[in-house]
Amino acid sequence: MALLLELKQCTVQFGGLTAVSKFDLQVDENDLCGLIGPNGAGKTTIFNIITGVYRPTSGSITFEGKPIAGLKPNAIAGRGIARTFQNIRLFPTLTVFDNVRAAFNLRLKHRLAHALLRIPAFYREENDVARQVRELLDIFDLNRFAHLRCGNLSYGDQRRMEIVRALATKPELLLLDEPAAGMNPREKEQLMELIKFVKKKYEIAVLLVEHDMKVVMGICERIAVLDYGIKIAEGSPHEVRANPKVIEAYLGQETPAPAL
Repeated sequence: MALLLELKQCTVQFGGLTAVSKFDLQVDENDLCGLIGPNGAGKTTIFNIITGVYRPTSGSITFEGKPIAGLKPNAIAGRGIARTFQNIRLFPTLTVFDNVRAAFNLRLKHRLAHALLRIPAFYREENDVARQVRELLDIFDLNRFAHLRCGNLSYGDQRRMEIVRALATKPELLLLDEPAAGMNPREKEQLMELIKFVKKKYEIAVLLVEHDMKVVMGICERIAVLDYGIKIAEGSPHEVRANPKVIEAYLGQETPAPAL
């Protein structure tokens, strides 16, 4: 399996604060990897340097063998990396259809002149995009909401909508930042099946940040663990679950009872 994404010795500093220190990670094609750690461990910061929100202070990031550190987010999306956000960032006043339609702009072939002149190629591509939007919404059981404003959807449906919109950019790597946040147990079960379905159907790699250990351990093939910006473990769910450093970071060490 070919290497897709590689972070080498990535460090991110904000003034005197080191948010991430010498972080290494590899994601292969069709991987489903998890990134876990306590609050403030640096997980979202890593997503932000992968997607161009921040530039690493030092280290390198390559995607399909080409450097991407320092590129703008739209350029990185164009390379084939899409993401969702910990705090939902849909366009709440736009319809469900238009939210997904907006993501297709990244791959459009026609330009402004074609739209102004309304040439046949413009209509053909617009009709094709509309068809693809409907297909995506249908796959995720959201077509019935196509003409509703996104802000009127339930929380769980908005979470799914973010995944749909990310998939509309036709990525090779999908980054999911806390996708189960705020979901009830049934919605989390459905989300796990959805992530596995997306990975298989679209033949993409998935990198997942999540606090819910049932979700992470239930679907991820490999997990990396951060604590205070440092990777303290990496391996299979079984290996990570049994790692003493991981247990200490999440659960703390028992304090011996004082002698009487």
